[in-house]
Amino acid sequence: MSKTHLSVIIPVYNEEENAQPLYLELVKVLASLKKTYEVIFINDSSKDKTFEKLTEIAKKDRKIKVINFNRNYGQTAALSAGIDYSKGEIIIPMDGDLQNDPKDIPKLLRKIENGYTVVSGWRKNRKDAFIRVLPSKIANWIIKIATKVKIHDNGCTLKAYRREIIDDVQLYGEMHRFISVYAMWSGGKVAEVVVNHRSRKHGTSKYGFSRIFKVVLDLLVIRFLHSYMNRPIHFFGKYGFYSIAIGFIFAVWSLVLKIVSDLSINRTPLPVFSAMFVIVGIQLILTGILAELMMRTYYESQNKKSYKIKNLINLK
Repeated sequence: MSKTHLSVIIPVYNEEENAQPLYLELVKVLASLKKTYEVIFINDSSKDKTFEKLTEIAKKDRKIKVINFNRNYGQTAALSAGIDYSKGEIIIPMDGDLQNDPKDIPKLLRKIENGYTVVSGWRKNRKDAFIRVLPSKIANWIIKIATKVKIHDNGCTLKAYRREIIDDVQLYGEMHRFISVYAMWSGGKVAEVVVNHRSRKHGTSKYGFSRIFKVVLDLLVIRFLHSYMNRPIHFFGKYGFYSIAIGFIFAVWSLVLKIVSDLSINRTPLPVFSAMFVIVGIQLILTGILAELMMRTYYESQNKKSYKIKNLINLK
C-alpha cells in the first residue's frame, strides 16, 4: 500500500452550509499537489444536517472520511480523534467554517519541506468582529509571555505538523492551541506564515471571552507538565517550604510583640496566620509526595521512560 502523504483534519459543528463548498475548494487544491491525501471530517455532534451532508460527500469520494461523535466534546477532542485515525506523514488541521483558505496549504507544506516540524498560520488580517479579535489577542499575549514562544496566532487552527512531533502529544481541554509550544519545548523547529482569513458567510462563531480563562488554566497545566512532570515534589515542596517559612515568621513576629510591647497574643491575628501557613505548607509537601508516587506509578506500570532519545551512536 502506498503511504498517505497528507492528512487534512477538519472539526465541524453545525456547518451544514459550509460542508460542500469547503470540500470542493479543498479537493481542488489537494489534487493540484500531486500527493496522496485524505480528508477527515470530525462531526462534533452537530444539531443540524452537517453529518448528513458529510455522509453524502464521503459516499462519492473515498478520500473523504468522517468521524461522528455521540455528543459534543469540543474542538480539542475532535482534533485528537482526527489525529488518532489519520495516516498522513504531514497533518494539517483547519476550521470547517470556510474562514481558513485551502489555498494556503501549499504555503504551509513548502515551509515543512524546508525542515520545520510545525508551521503555524498567522491570521494577520482577521475578518472577524472586534468582540472576537480582542479575546484572541489577549489570549495570544498571555501565551507568549508565559511560554516565551513567539507565535502571533496560537488560536489559528490552520497549521502543518510532521507526524513525529504530534504523535506523542495528548490533547485535553483547549490544548490544541499549544501544540506549537510543545513542539518548540521538545526541540522542534517552529515557523509561522501569514495566511488568508475570510469573513464567515454561514453559521455562527463558537468562541468568546471565555477562551481567555480556558487559556490561563491550560497554561498552568502545560507549564507544570513541562517543568515538573518528572519531579512534582520539587514544585509542591518548594511552595510548601515557602508557606512554612512565612508561618514561622508570623510566629516569631507575634512573640516579639509579646516580649517588646507586652501585647497579648490573643489580641493579634498573627498566631492564626502562622498556624494557617504552616498547615498549608505541610499539605503542599504531602501533595508533592502523592504526586511523586503517582508519577512513578505512571511510568513504571506502563514501562515508560522519563526521557526521549533523538540519536544513538554505536549503540543498539
